Amino acid sequence: MRAVVQRVSQAEVTVAGAVIGSIGPGLMILLGVGNEDGPEQAAYLADKIAGLRIFEDDAGKMNLSVEQIGGQILVVSQFTLYGDCRKGRRPSFTEAAPPEKAESLYREFVQVLEARGLKVATGAFGEKMQVRLTNDGPVTLLLDTNREA
Repeated sequence: MRAVVQRVSQAEVTVAGAVIGSIGPGLMILLGVGNEDGPEQAAYLADKIAGLRIFEDDAGKMNLSVEQIGGQILVVSQFTLYGDCRKGRRPSFTEAAPPEKAESLYREFVQVLEARGLKVATGAFGEKMQVRLTNDGPVTLLLDTNREA
């Protein structure tokens, strides 16, 4: 799985002009699911993100997690994170999981976050969405379960 994680002061996702998910301070996550991913990757990535210490403490150091600050999370599916642009000018998406598998693992990822007591808003899987956010910092991280450390 791949995720683009952004620390935000606010974020929202709309479909057909209607806001379907919005958060205040917390994390905006664009989540891509690959062919080789399974429940283990979904649980690992959700736990990793929930515990990332990327919010400032009283001393101004990035030392607190979204859980510790009582922050919220907006998760939006993003198969294009698996776009391979190495050949030609049109991305290939052969490494992206098929929609049925991707949606199942996307939902499992969200459930792991919710089970930790986090407030999670989501986009609409497979829909054309518009995402607005205010990146706080800016802080943006790329995580990939194929590069576990």
